[in-house]
Amino acid sequence: MDTTQIIGYVGALIVGLVLGLIGGGGSILTVPLLVYLLGYNPVVATAYSLFVVGTSSMVGTYQKHKKGLVDFKTGLAFSFPSFVAVYLSRRYLVPGIPETLFSIGDFDITKGMGIMIFFAIIMIIASYSMIKNRKENLELSRSQPYYKTFIQGLIIGTITGIIGAGGGFLYVPALVIWANIPMKKAVGTSLIIVTINSLIGFIGDIQTLDIEWTFLLIFTSISILGIILGVFLSKFISGKKLKKSFGYFVLVMATYIIYKELK
Repeated sequence: MDTTQIIGYVGALIVGLVLGLIGGGGSILTVPLLVYLLGYNPVVATAYSLFVVGTSSMVGTYQKHKKGLVDFKTGLAFSFPSFVAVYLSRRYLVPGIPETLFSIGDFDITKGMGIMIFFAIIMIIASYSMIKNRKENLELSRSQPYYKTFIQGLIIGTITGIIGAGGGFLYVPALVIWANIPMKKAVGTSLIIVTINSLIGFIGDIQTLDIEWTFLLIFTSISILGIILGVFLSKFISGKKLKKSFGYFVLVMATYIIYKELK
């Protein structure tokens, strides 16, 4: 095992820790790690990210459920339109994107470059959500109609399908604002949505990509250890402060990705 692989597996542990502590952000670390450190193509990296984040989130869902922090009814309501959008995105939309999107003079904007830049833009939006101070208890008189949840699920599902993210960093604020769920329960509930979305999205990838199963299963197993540790540590660490710090880190990472892709 060389140094790069060791660093990659340490990164897998950190991915799990982040998921366990703040209920999202796993893919924000996984995709850049696989692309820039381990040298995977962005399309393959986003596929692997779906499997890693989905499997790790399944374990996290169980851990949060034992503490009564998962609202399965609301989670499944968001999941249905989302996983349909994620599957269709991974099965048809991503494979259908041309290898060269457009050219500016002699500079070609490729499919991989486009996915990574789009990923960075979503990261910037996510970082704002993490950094911004938000009241935990929003005074909403009622939950929104399901058709709005359905439309929101389709939109978030399509976005997460393209970038290979579980979408926890998008679903947590959505559950707080739209479903009127307290922050701690929103984090737990987001994990069930991330689990379903990610694994069904990955099924779409299996049909179009060759999967390096040995590496993927080792990487995922280490991430699962990380999420178990993260859920345990969440009892002792302020999630609010951690989330804000991670938000700044995500902003720096997004800036780096844009620089790396356009230089």
